[in-house]
Amino acid sequence: MVSFLIAYASWSGNTEEVAEIVEETLLSEGMDVAVHRIGIGPMPDPRQFAALVLGSFTWDKGATPEEVKDFVADIGYKPRNVYVFGTGDTQFGGEDLFCHAAVKLARFYESAIAPLKIEQSPRGTQEKKVIEWSKGVVQHWQHLHALKY
Repeated sequence: MVSFLIAYASWSGNTEEVAEIVEETLLSEGMDVAVHRIGIGPMPDPRQFAALVLGSFTWDKGATPEEVKDFVADIGYKPRNVYVFGTGDTQFGGEDLFCHAAVKLARFYESAIAPLKIEQSPRGTQEKKVIEWSKGVVQHWQHLHALKY
């Protein structure tokens, strides 16, 4: 069974809500999933997973939160198959800084699919956006896997 690690940081609960929807969707697609809230408990080893799904909120005018930066540094290498999602708020910095932490993380990890950007909470119409993105992650991973065999 394919295993995905979902690692996320959340202060307000918005990023946590997105992580929960991503988890539910990956499970419904037949994936094995482990979830880690960054900064709480021991850090899992990404080498034990087929893919890393990394979630972060955007902080202080487009910045990546320190706990996410520490998590990335603690990994110590760039895992392959990293998919990134983020939450943000366009009222602080407009479109240029909206979910900028997710954009920077996706660029750093050279993620093959665009980062998911959620305005504040994933409720309402944005929940469908999270589900569709998560299914796209599975499809992308399956496509890569099929190419190797």
